[in-house]
Amino acid sequence: MNTTKTNVKNIFITLFVLLGIAMVFSVGKSTIFAQSEYEEQASFRTISTAKIKGSEGIKNIDVPTFLTNMWQNTGIYKMIHTETAEEKAAAQAEAAQEAAKASNDPFAGVSSPAWYSLIMIAVGFLIVYLGAAKDFEPLLLIPIGFGTIFVNILGAGMGDAPNGMLHIIYKAGVGNEFFPMLIFMGIGAMTDFGPLIANPKTALLGGAAQLGVFATMFGVALFNLIPGIDYNMKQACAIAIIGGADGPTTIYVAGKLAPEMLAVVAVAAYSYMALVPLIQPPIMKALTTKKERLITMPQVRPVSKTEKILFPIMLLILTILLLPPAAPLIG
Repeated sequence: MNTTKTNVKNIFITLFVLLGIAMVFSVGKSTIFAQSEYEEQASFRTISTAKIKGSEGIKNIDVPTFLTNMWQNTGIYKMIHTETAEEKAAAQAEAAQEAAKASNDPFAGVSSPAWYSLIMIAVGFLIVYLGAAKDFEPLLLIPIGFGTIFVNILGAGMGDAPNGMLHIIYKAGVGNEFFPMLIFMGIGAMTDFGPLIANPKTALLGGAAQLGVFATMFGVALFNLIPGIDYNMKQACAIAIIGGADGPTTIYVAGKLAPEMLAVVAVAAYSYMALVPLIQPPIMKALTTKKERLITMPQVRPVSKTEKILFPIMLLILTILLLPPAAPLIG
């Protein structure tokens, strides 16, 4: 019991250290988060008048337009609709704009003090220690920790474009979303969906977990009221996806919406998720009684091999029909 309390205490200390380091980088003057094109900064005083970076020219949400856009993005609509010349031209222009944006280095001309790298090397060793010694998600944390160490070695240039080792790996598989797809494939191969198929009601628990995305999004919006912190909408969404507690999805979405924040978001997401086994028990004990914790769960029915084969196939078909951009994640 004392050992458990000590471990929990150590984990909370580690968490607060990581949060403190993140605060140092966030509060300081940053070319990524600083807002220079507007005179009026977001704050509690200007909450009703300040412009939100990344939302310029975006119309207010109205229900009919929202539903129309949802329908036009389904696979069913794309199957029955013949694309017009105007729509093709608009899609090509958007693709060219995205390609131009992806080719730009968001960190070009950005420099940081050497002690920033030393702090991140220490964080990398801490992450490796948590994965190797404490057995917290070792398959995830150990590679992340070593990557954090390598990219911050002064003078090595491992993360520099175009010939840095880590930059080559990023371009080969992370930037084009190939490695996240492989991660999802491995997770899918290792996951047993038998209990979910036997008791479909448990899917509601997974749906409720996504409320963390919206809660995190709200928290990011509140952080924008702090002077010196100014996330745009896509960066806020990339951070908010951490609330879903799914590492590969976090990497995929961050790479799509805010590639300049991919490394920070990935390290934060996996660090927090590695701490879940130690953070959850005290919360569960606080929210439940001893009698409730002693409830015996009935054994679910056995699931046939046919059901296990048909389940992912039907799920993939449903995704293709309703949300085709997410099909690579399911496939």
